[in-house]
Formats: sequence, C-alpha cells, structure tokens
Amino acid sequence: MSTRLSTSPGDIFHLAPERCSVRSRIFFFYLRVTLLSVSNVGVSFGATELFKDITFTVADGERWGIIGRNGAGKSSIFKIIIGELQPNVGSVARKPGLRHALLDQHRAFEGATTVWQAGAAAWRDVIALEQSLAQQAIELGEMGEKVTDEFLERFGRDQERFADLGGYEYHARVDAVLQGLGFDAEESKTRLVATLSGGERGRVGLAAQLIAPADLLLLDEPTNHLDLDTTTWLQEWLSEAAETVIVVSHDRAFMDAVCTNILHIEAKSSESYKGNYSQFVPQRAERRLTRERELEKQRAYVKKEEEYIRRNLAGVNSFQAKGKRKRLERLPRLAPPPGDPAAMSLNFEVGERGGDQVTDIKNLRVEVPGRVLVEDFTAVLRRNDFVALVGPNGAGKSSFISTILGDRAPAHGEVRVGGSVTPAWFRQDLSDLPLRMSLADAVQEIRPTWSRGSVQNHLGAFGFTGDEVFREISTLSGGERARIALARITLARANLLVLDEPTNHLDVENIEVLEDALAEYDGTVLLVSHDRAFLREVATRVWAFDGTRLVDFDGPFEEWEADRARRAAQ
Repeated sequence: MSTRLSTSPGDIFHLAPERCSVRSRIFFFYLRVTLLSVSNVGVSFGATELFKDITFTVADGERWGIIGRNGAGKSSIFKIIIGELQPNVGSVARKPGLRHALLDQHRAFEGATTVWQAGAAAWRDVIALEQSLAQQAIELGEMGEKVTDEFLERFGRDQERFADLGGYEYHARVDAVLQGLGFDAEESKTRLVATLSGGERGRVGLAAQLIAPADLLLLDEPTNHLDLDTTTWLQEWLSEAAETVIVVSHDRAFMDAVCTNILHIEAKSSESYKGNYSQFVPQRAERRLTRERELEKQRAYVKKEEEYIRRNLAGVNSFQAKGKRKRLERLPRLAPPPGDPAAMSLNFEVGERGGDQVTDIKNLRVEVPGRVLVEDFTAVLRRNDFVALVGPNGAGKSSFISTILGDRAPAHGEVRVGGSVTPAWFRQDLSDLPLRMSLADAVQEIRPTWSRGSVQNHLGAFGFTGDEVFREISTLSGGERARIALARITLARANLLVLDEPTNHLDVENIEVLEDALAEYDGTVLLVSHDRAFLREVATRVWAFDGTRLVDFDGPFEEWEADRARRAAQ
C-alpha cells in the first residue's frame, strides 16, 4: 500500500525552503516509491527510427506531462509503459504489481449496456461479488436457524474480500466521476451506451479510466472532448487524486494546473524537467543557452589548439604539437542543442477590409427538433472583434455558428452579414476536406493558376514536403488534416474567420504559431475552443451560453473568467 501525504509527493521539491526543512525533505524522499523507470529506450520500425535515449523515472504521487511535436512518439511511450510495445534498445522497470489505467481508444465498452456500467467496467469482479453477497443474504434469511457454519464462514470471507476490494466506496466514486464529466449519475444507470455521441463516448471512456482501481493513470489528450467546466473539474480531480498520473496533452493551462514534472520529446530524444508547463519553458531556454555557450567555448578551444598544431608540428615544439593533436582526437565533441523540424508558417491575409459592422444579430432563436438552443439573442459583431463562443458540450455552439453563416435558417429573428464580408470556416470535424484528393490537388483546387512549385511552397509552409504533397487527405492523421485545413483557409483571404476547435489536433508549438498569426490578423474572429491558454491570448470578447441564453461579455476572456468566478462565489 503506497503512503499518501497531506502534501502531494510530487510537490515536495517545489516547496519554498522556509516551508520544507532539510530534515523534512530527506524524510519525504525516503517515503517516495519509484513506480516506473524508463532507461535509454529506443524504438525503430525497420530502418525508421521513432526515438532513442528516452529516459525518465516516475515516483509515487507525481504527475507527468509529456509534450512534443505530433508524430514524435508520445502515444508509443504509453504502449512501452504498459508492455504492449517492446523497445529495440533500453529497459523499462515497473514496480511489482503496478496497476495502470489506459483509455480504450476503441471505446467498445464490451458487456456494458448503460453509461453507469461502462464507467464502472473495471469493477466488474466487485459488482459480481456484490450480487453474490446479496443472493447469499437472501439465502441466509431463508435458512434461519438451519444455517451452517460453512455458509457463515464463506459469507464472512466474501464480505471481508468485498471490503478489501473497495466495494463500499466504488458506488460513490462512479457517481462522482460521471457527474464531474457532465453525466447525471442517476440517469446514467438507465441511459444506453448506444445513444451516446462520439464526444460523449470519449467522456465515458475517460470516466472509466478515472474510476478504475489503478496506481498509474495514463491519459492521452484527456481534455479533447471536454468543455471548460469539465476540464476544470478534471484538473481538480487529478490534483487531489491518490493515483500517479502521466498525461499527453497540448493544453498548457491544464498542464500548469496538474503537472509536477514535464518530459519533453525533441529530436528523437527526451529531457525531463521539474515543475509545470510554465516552469518548463524558461528551464528549457536556459538549458539550450548553456549548451550553446559550452559548444562555442569548445569550438574556440579546438580552433586555438588546431592553430598551435599547424604552426608547430614541424618545428622545435613538434613533440608538444603531436601531444595536443592526440588529445584533440580523443576529445568528446559536443553536439548542437537538439531541435525539431520547424513549426508551420501561418499568415492570415485579408483580401478586402470589409465594413465595421460584420454581423447584426437581432432576437435570434436557434432550434433543433424538440429543443431550443439559443433564445432571443441580440448583438453586433464588430470589425477586429475576437469573440470566444463558450459553453458546455451540447449547448449548441456549432448549430449557432451554422445559423450565423447562413447554413441553417433561424427559428426566429435575423442575422444580417455586413457588406464585403468574406467568411472562412474551420470546422471542428474537418468535414469539408476533400478526402479523395491529394494535398497538392486540394490547394490547386483553390488556386488553379498556381504552378506546381507554388503549390509545393505553400504546403511546405505547413510542414508538408517532398512526396508528402501527393498523399491522399484520407490517409492523414488528425493533426495533419488540421494543418491542410488551415493551409486552405489562408488562401481564402477572408476578413471573418470562424474557428471551431482549431487547436484540438495541433501540438503546442503549432498552437503558439496560430496565436501569433491571429495576433497579426486584421480581421474578425469567432472562436470556439476549450483551450484556456489559447483563449486568454486571443479573445477580446466572450459570448457565453447560460442555458438557452447567450450572454455578451464585452471584455477579454481572462476578465470573463474572473467575473464568472466572483459570481459563482457569491
């Protein structure tokens, strides 16, 4: 049984000196148990090397964030941890009996018919024992004085085993997690898994992970299907949980709130850092600067020694020169600091300025069959507004956008789009991509007069080079599809960008590129996202769902967050 401390073990070495004495730090060090050690691990598929020299050690109670470019092998590290993928080199040591919970990507929920059963999937044996105890209790009542000592002993043993397995706590855990992830705990006992949407299935899969009895939680992009409220709930749950956590995420605010350690995968290798994402950034910059200085120092030394050898090899000091040459040959040469391929180059140009009034919305009602999504909304979207459209999953954000852009007729009211407004829509599901086209043809479709070189240069700015430009879009990963969608949108030269979850499939580096591009954009943006760090950077105004009411907050996202927190406290 691992020992839990009132202060999270992962936080011990981040406490200020005045809050943690030397004796306390030594005491806590010996309490911490190593759950997992990955040493110099490398993975290759044929002649293709995925990564090498991956090294990190995870102690009980720590919460690790794994970051790196898409395709760097972050999900493969999870497979190595659970033993599904064997490394070509290196070793993985696990604490004996280590229990892990990893999200089932197929989300089949085998054997579960209701949401509650799917969430409690890892407790099937305990549920079966609970049902057995209930049946034994009925039999005990029927036997009366005829009950045997053998029956009572078995009943007692089963009760004790049920308690040891957490049988008296799991009901509350299932209810709490489902409730936290946006499901009604009572309703979930009768709601069928077959009725769930894709996003809801993702949340049920995450719930099953959090509910499972495990020592180590392995979370792969857990916030992708969560809204702002459930993301906040998740980070609070993980911060207070007894389990050790390893999370792959691109959500910087989430990693700031949760992580005690960062593993950065870069240039097919890894570096580990103490602290959260914001603490990682300056540490990484400092390490790179130190290595660059050491490299320059060594280069200057080598140049000086080589010059001495050249001048003295045939002279009176030839003995010393030969000695220096031998020492120089044995000198381990420092390598330049590692670097990943450059992130995409993104620039949103505006073809025409457009009017100051982009859309005029009056008394708008948006409906779907049997339900009102938005009731009586009136607002004006102005030029250079960067509006964050926020609300819980299922509130109707995508339906509202469709109505604004004219794809859906309003149930009541009107939306007038200003003169010379040219919209471009990044769809959350990327459903407008021509899947049977190659990348090159998808660009050529929009720019038919471009030469093949111009098409390739444009795609190169988004990370597609060489023969990659001839790949069919249907073969691309989620991150690659997001990049080709952005590559096509930039060609529209739109003065109104509607971005529905644009960061979902992008890595951190490319999200930061998107932030920079929007900062330079001379147009209007309507943005749906659950990435709080992204919203804090770009949003100057917020439209927030409150039931069927849409509230217009004329201020940046950070001020809206503070205002919402104040109102919740009151």
